[in-house]
Amino acid sequence: MSPKSGGKIGWKHFIYGGVASILAEGGTFPLDTTKTRLQIQGQQAKHLVSSGVSPVRSTYTGMLDALVRIPKEEGIRALYRGISPAILRQSIYGTLKFGCYYSLKRILPEENIITNVMCAVVAGMTSSALANPTDVLKVRMQVASAVSPSLVTSFVKIYHYEGVVGLYRGVWPTSQRAGIIAALELPIYDGCKKYFIENNIMTDSPPNHIISSFIASLVAVCGSTPADVVRTRLMSQKIHRSNDSNEIKPGKIYKGTWDCFTTTLKYEGPRALYKGFVPAWLRMGPWNLIFFTSYEQLLKFY
Repeated sequence: MSPKSGGKIGWKHFIYGGVASILAEGGTFPLDTTKTRLQIQGQQAKHLVSSGVSPVRSTYTGMLDALVRIPKEEGIRALYRGISPAILRQSIYGTLKFGCYYSLKRILPEENIITNVMCAVVAGMTSSALANPTDVLKVRMQVASAVSPSLVTSFVKIYHYEGVVGLYRGVWPTSQRAGIIAALELPIYDGCKKYFIENNIMTDSPPNHIISSFIASLVAVCGSTPADVVRTRLMSQKIHRSNDSNEIKPGKIYKGTWDCFTTTLKYEGPRALYKGFVPAWLRMGPWNLIFFTSYEQLLKFY
């Protein structure tokens, strides 16, 4: 999958990256919903009431408990609440992230671990920032305990009450998370695959892709979960503008990324920054498996 060995880089890395990302998202979305629900748990009750963050009142003991109780209490469709903005997000984020990464690698005169990480960070942070509004929509729909309105209605509602700022809430930790994931995931996947091939352990085949993707997933989740918790909490808070002015009504939970990080540590401890770690890894493993396998096969197909 190296661009230097794959011939001319053009549209296919963008298109195939987007298609493979959408397939992976659809196949692992229930785990993403459980991760999101777990990550918003534990916030101060007075904050939740004053800001109207989320109507979800259930407290889950873990991933399996959430997977069982969400469909039991809200119906099976609740596990897929927010799937439409998630698919839209991947059509933007996945297309740009992987297309830009492999295109940037080809532009640079020399390929090594440092240049690979730099390309991954640039591609990940840029694509994530551009897709942030769809991420906000996804999180808002996932944490709702009642049936959410349509994608368009949700977008209009957020824009009406919160403005453009509402659509880009949490953009900095989201970009940080994307940069961390890309910096760890893509180079490690390429490095593991190359190592297995060069040492005659495995050929460039699905077993190689599977093992390399799971290794990359574990490292990426370990590095990115704290930023993921912060961005989920920031995105889920609803801050309405006053009807009479552009002033923000009082009752914000967090003033920003650092405030969310320190408040979480203060009231919930360091472990809170790794809430949702298990479903995040169990999701990212199959996500990468579906993505990289689909991506590799699409590259071989055409």
